[in-house]
Amino acid sequence: MARPSKLTPEQLYRTCNPQEFSFNTTADLDGPVTATGQERAFEAISFSMGIKHDGFNLFALGPNGTGKQTAIMHFLGNSAPQSPVPSDWCYVNNFEKPRHPKALRLPAGKACSLSRAMEQLVEALFTVIPSAFSSEEYQAQEKNIREEFQEQQADEIGELEKRAAKEHIALIKTPSGFAFAPEKDGEVVKPEEFMLLKKKERDSIEKKIIDLKTAMQSIMAQIPKWQRETQEKIKKLNSNIASFAVKPLIAELRTEYTAIEEVSRYLEILEADIIENFDQFLEKESDQRELPPGMSPGKFLQKGASFNRYRINVIVDNSATRGAPVVYEDKPACQNLVGDIEHIAQMGTLVTDFTLIKPGALHRANGGYLLIDARRLLAEPLAYEALKKALRTRQIRIESLAQLYSLVSTVSLEPEPIPLDIKVILLGERNLYYILSLHDPDFSELFKVAADFEDELPGDLEGKLAYAHIISSIVYKDNLHHFDRAAVARIVEHGSRISEDSTKLSAHIQSISDLVHEADYYATAATREIVQADDVQHAIDAKLFRSSRIREKIREATLRNSILIDTDSEKIGQINALAIYSPGGQSFGHPGRITARVRLGKGEVIDIEREVEMGGPIHSKGVMILSGFLGARFATDQPLSLSASLVFEQSYSGIDGDSASSAELYALLSAISGVPIRQCFAVTGSVNQFGQVQAIGGVNEKIEGFFDLCKARGLTGNHGVLIPASNVENLMLRNDVVTAVQEGLFAIFPVSDVDEGIEILTGIPAGELDKTGLYHTGSINAMAVARLKEMAEKIKKFTSSSDDDNQ
Repeated sequence: MARPSKLTPEQLYRTCNPQEFSFNTTADLDGPVTATGQERAFEAISFSMGIKHDGFNLFALGPNGTGKQTAIMHFLGNSAPQSPVPSDWCYVNNFEKPRHPKALRLPAGKACSLSRAMEQLVEALFTVIPSAFSSEEYQAQEKNIREEFQEQQADEIGELEKRAAKEHIALIKTPSGFAFAPEKDGEVVKPEEFMLLKKKERDSIEKKIIDLKTAMQSIMAQIPKWQRETQEKIKKLNSNIASFAVKPLIAELRTEYTAIEEVSRYLEILEADIIENFDQFLEKESDQRELPPGMSPGKFLQKGASFNRYRINVIVDNSATRGAPVVYEDKPACQNLVGDIEHIAQMGTLVTDFTLIKPGALHRANGGYLLIDARRLLAEPLAYEALKKALRTRQIRIESLAQLYSLVSTVSLEPEPIPLDIKVILLGERNLYYILSLHDPDFSELFKVAADFEDELPGDLEGKLAYAHIISSIVYKDNLHHFDRAAVARIVEHGSRISEDSTKLSAHIQSISDLVHEADYYATAATREIVQADDVQHAIDAKLFRSSRIREKIREATLRNSILIDTDSEKIGQINALAIYSPGGQSFGHPGRITARVRLGKGEVIDIEREVEMGGPIHSKGVMILSGFLGARFATDQPLSLSASLVFEQSYSGIDGDSASSAELYALLSAISGVPIRQCFAVTGSVNQFGQVQAIGGVNEKIEGFFDLCKARGLTGNHGVLIPASNVENLMLRNDVVTAVQEGLFAIFPVSDVDEGIEILTGIPAGELDKTGLYHTGSINAMAVARLKEMAEKIKKFTSSSDDDNQ
């Protein structure tokens, strides 16, 4: 088997030549940021925003920082202004059912003008109505009505008084009413004189008095009726006077809003209510006390809560909107989405009215587009369900959260729902999208379109130019220094590095933006007007240094032999595997020792990490694959009579992933064959049951982790790393690693299967089967077969001996 060649320096890092760019600095770039690499996502966005049917809302999925929100806002920034401006909405008092406020739709910009007009109307009514009721004409008519009542009462009593006089009976007015008494010669007969009269005469007089009292009672019984008639006449007069004062003012409003049927109907009901309750606008003596300086009684009353009934609560004002609204709700709590009904404390209790109805993001975005972060939405109680309910019913129904949670026992409002016409765009990670699709049956009905943003952009010239435009847009947006093309090229190279693919560029725009800002900082500190490649490199190195404390502590512990890692000897059943550590989101690689021990057994491979519950399922799967490989290669004609144990030495936290499975297999082959492994090498890569080495992640960090340790101990030219051949295109190594390879101090070997790898690690051929089905003598595989055969014989001998003893 041919031994794989070392990788050349050119294979370790793909440079971006600044000469590829036709511009000198980003100041020369004025074109828009293109959708390079995100065509699929942009097609989905265009489709979702264009289709008008229900349920075709959008979920933009992809890692955070890939510019999902920016891309969608850019798209909507071009399309939304071309759409019609949606209606204004306001809530007004429902005079018949105050608990059910009415929603009014008005053309854009009309809601606030109606609100101002209503304020002016109420202010005018405080002048017009008192003026009308203080006029001489009204005072005269009211006086006539009251005098008619008094005259009617006086006439009836006068007639009765005349009748009594004819009978020589006097009508006397007392504090408690009227009384009758006999009279003589115009004088009331005293009681003692009355008693001196003959009985017959007394009886006659008393009978007359009784008849007169009956007549008086009849008159008194008519008085309430006359009073009611009088009040009706006054009420009718007041209504006429109020109508005379109010109708011309309302007529002006009706003329302006005659084309809006709902407003015209409201003004009609409003007019009737004002006329019926005109006395609210009349100044009373109590209104004259303790007025604020410079405020008339009318304006003081206008500010009172009793006149909330005539106010206009503007919920949506699109007077300044150009096209369809685009709203991003940063805190998608339930009340921030669908609105809320607030309460105020009055006289020890909580009260509310339609003026305390507050709008939500659905109101502001109605007729346009609403963007919400899906994770934040799901973190808010009731918010996701409220959003789904609104989309299903196509209505915004405002409910008091205090009532829903039973926090208050007072009666709340039930505002009239507002029709909903909106496109909702959720932004979230892929896993969140898959979870919602799987577990929420409503989700797929309401969010039928997915815009799947790529993690990577193509690394061709078009992709590089897209990076340049992204950098330029960040510079203009945040008023930074411009970047020369060498600095842009260095950022492009860094984009390949963080994408873990030399042929691609990372689509994580946030990382690029951070690097642009950091490089600008160092250029400013160096008093440069243009950001150069050195500033970009300074920013990269500085960020690495800021996050390197844990990495350096681990390396220090290794150099002091607190963590045992050999880099210059040969050991049987021991190998350096490469692992990734990610504390605080910053990843770095470091070698870890894997050891394997074998003994007589029944073919089991014991994963010590799994046995002590420190290994994850993927790691355990990788170890179980090793059993499959060993059985297929070495147990086709004899039992696999061994028991093997594998362990990550000095590992005190959980382990998962299968990127060390090839290293574990090499350690097993070494332990079985008895051939030592050269510790100057480290290994990464997973393996399948056929012995093929498979790609893994974090290859750059892993190589650099082992390189840093070897460099600290002194590079000898023997050190190197084995990586899967399929990971070669992922290499974007640090400059010092590339330089060491170029100088022959470090080597990187791409391997496709374990046989290639074991040859490099041991310096002994792996061995291939000859025509007789045997491995070449002296090869690793041949020695492994011989050792396994020996172990099988021992097992067989031991079993036979045990059987003889039992007999």
